[in-house]
Amino acid sequence: MVKTFIILVCLQTFYLGSVAQSNQADSGHINRKKLAIVAGTNAVFWAGSYIALNKAWYAEYERTGFHLFDDFPEWNQADKAGHIWTTYQVSRASAEMWKWTGINRNTSAILGGASSMVYQSIIEIQDGYSSKWGFSWSDVAANVIGAGAYVFQEIGWHEQRIQVKLSYWPQVYAPDLKHRRNELFGSGVMERVLKDYNSQTYWLSANISSFFPGTNLPKWLNLSFGYGVEGLSGGRSNVWTDAEGEVFDYSHIKRERKYYLSPDIDLTRVKTNSKVLRTMFFLLSAVKIPAPALELSNSGKFKVRALKF
Repeated sequence: MVKTFIILVCLQTFYLGSVAQSNQADSGHINRKKLAIVAGTNAVFWAGSYIALNKAWYAEYERTGFHLFDDFPEWNQADKAGHIWTTYQVSRASAEMWKWTGINRNTSAILGGASSMVYQSIIEIQDGYSSKWGFSWSDVAANVIGAGAYVFQEIGWHEQRIQVKLSYWPQVYAPDLKHRRNELFGSGVMERVLKDYNSQTYWLSANISSFFPGTNLPKWLNLSFGYGVEGLSGGRSNVWTDAEGEVFDYSHIKRERKYYLSPDIDLTRVKTNSKVLRTMFFLLSAVKIPAPALELSNSGKFKVRALKF
C-alpha cells in the first residue's frame, strides 16, 4: 500500500507541476529549477507524512477494510476547527512556495489549496483503514473550508483579510484525570499542542483597515473572534470504559463551549526591509498574539480576561 501511495504522490506532483506551467500566462517568468524544487518538496512532504503517520500513529491500531465514520458530534467540533486551521495554514505556506517559482498569485493560490487538500487527504485515507477511526466526510468538509478560505481571499481580495489562527495554553487537569489526559492527548508537550482540545483556541482574525480603509487605525490591527472548549474527557461524553472493562463516570464535569473577542496583530502588515523578519512574521502569523479578551461560555458565564493565550 505504501508503494502504491508513493506512486500516486509522484503522479499528483507531476500533475500539479504541469498545471502550474499551463496556467501561467507568461511561462517565461517561471524559474523551472525552483519549480522542480517546490514540486519535489511537496512530494517528499506528502510521502514522508504518510510513512511517519503510518508508523507513529496508526501502526498500533488494527487495520480494517475502508469504512466511513461520522465523528461530527465529537469534541464539540473543536477537531473540525483544527482541520480548518491546518488546511488554511498549509495552503498559505504552499502557495508562497509556488509563488517563489515565479507563478502568478492566482495560480499559486489554487496550487496551494490543492497541495493542502492532498496532504489532509493522506490523513483521511489512513483514518478510513483504521479500526479506531474511519473516513469522515465532516473532516473533508472542514478541510475544504480551510483551503477555500485561503484560496478565495487570495483570488478575490489579493490579500488575506481574515486569517485563521491558533493559540494554546495548557489546561490544568485534576490528578485523577491526568492518566486520561495522557491517553487521549499524549504525554508530551508537542503532542498536546496538536491534540489537547481543552487547551486550544481557534481564531478568525480580521484586519480592520482592510474592511474600513477610511479609518486612521494601524494597518496591522486586527479584531479576532475565538472558539474553544473545556471539560472534555471523551469525544461525545465524559463517561468511558477502559481496557479492563471498568467504567469511569465524570459526567459531573461540564462540557463547555467558549467564545472570545480579542484584539490581534497581523504581523504580515508590519513594515520591515528585513527578509528574515518578514519570514518570521509570516510563520508567526499562524498563531494568535496573547491579548486581553472578552469570554462568553455556552452556560451564559461572562468573563473579562486580562490576557488570553
